[in-house]
Amino acid sequence: MARSPEDSDMKQKIGKLAEEVLALSRDNILVSLRFLDVALLGLVWQERASIGCMATDGSTVWYDPEHILRLYRRDPRLVTRSMLHLLLHCIFYHGFAYDRVERELWDMASDMAVESVILEMDLPMAGLDTDGEAEAKLRVWREDVGALTAERIYRYMKHNPVSPRERQELTALFYRDDHGRWMPEGEIQMTPQQWKKISERVKADLKSFTKSKTGTQGLEKNLAEATRDKYDYGAILKRFTVMGEDMTVNDEEFDYIYYTYGLERYGNMPLIEPLEYKDAKKVKEFVIALDTSASCRGPVVKAFLNKTYSLLKGSENFFTKINVHIIQCDNEVQSDTKITCDEDFQQFMAHGKLQGFGATDFRPVFDYVDRLLEQGEFDNLKGLIYFTDGYGIYPERMPGYDVIFAFLEEDEGRRSVPPWSMKVIIEEE
Repeated sequence: MARSPEDSDMKQKIGKLAEEVLALSRDNILVSLRFLDVALLGLVWQERASIGCMATDGSTVWYDPEHILRLYRRDPRLVTRSMLHLLLHCIFYHGFAYDRVERELWDMASDMAVESVILEMDLPMAGLDTDGEAEAKLRVWREDVGALTAERIYRYMKHNPVSPRERQELTALFYRDDHGRWMPEGEIQMTPQQWKKISERVKADLKSFTKSKTGTQGLEKNLAEATRDKYDYGAILKRFTVMGEDMTVNDEEFDYIYYTYGLERYGNMPLIEPLEYKDAKKVKEFVIALDTSASCRGPVVKAFLNKTYSLLKGSENFFTKINVHIIQCDNEVQSDTKITCDEDFQQFMAHGKLQGFGATDFRPVFDYVDRLLEQGEFDNLKGLIYFTDGYGIYPERMPGYDVIFAFLEEDEGRRSVPPWSMKVIIEEE
């Protein structure tokens, strides 16, 4: 059915009005939050009639003009709020984690995180009548979760299931944009790496903007979570590999021409046999130190052990004979379990108990490992992984092996690790 001229004119008017409303909202954000200019101007806005929402894939923002005008008619601040909400999702990389999470929980967690940031900044041009109710709800969550980043809220929801009624309440309070475009079908113009650069710029500009202002702590914490380096823990563990002979056929140094020639010429007598060993870089000896102080929970410690061992125990990573020590320590060494094979580890995980739960002091573990080295317990110790909350006394002297301090989360209140060690943040889930 052909569209009448009147319909076309009305569509153009609606589109024009929506563009003007969006432009006004952009100006409101840039006037109040000028440090978001690069991020906001990095998005391409594209009209998409009848979708009934705003949505982005991190490059393009699709919007329904009628939806924009309906929001504006209800409350002009709703458009600015929705635009700022969507923009913060991009700055915090929420859309780029969508393939690794339970999406319904991540939707709620990321919406709560950005709304918490907006509420904390107390912006008149984006304030809503429901903000009091939303703040009361977030205050309760803040008591249980701490800093309201999407990652923290998501982990809490995974461990503490939310009732259907609570989900409805959270969605009603914090939903602003559709997340269906967070899984793009094709290539996108703005990659996670490009958004990271933008977020780093926002983080730097925010420092000068907030010298005389308050209410940006939540924004700073979410930016810190978004911009922190993500590590490939498996790749880091390669630091602990050593070169040695592995009992396996070495195809790389085997000449099949002489082998097949001998079989053809002399029957079952090859002229060359394959080597039964080859040089390989694998894990043979290392130490896992567990901080068993009161702040390190048992299930989390065991999950870390399982993760670490599972990354290493494959035939491509472990020598047949290994020498791994699992040392438990709070302010003194509580136990030392020697692992020489997979059965030893499974036995420890099934029957071993965590011991300690006092204060934290890292130095006893290093002193203990030094004594083991003096006693000849290790032939070529490559490294030590210390799983901890980080609130303890670090040794001053650099040991003769690599050291990794592994934490569950970033914490600005924690002391820096020694310069001779490496810090990694391991995702709890």
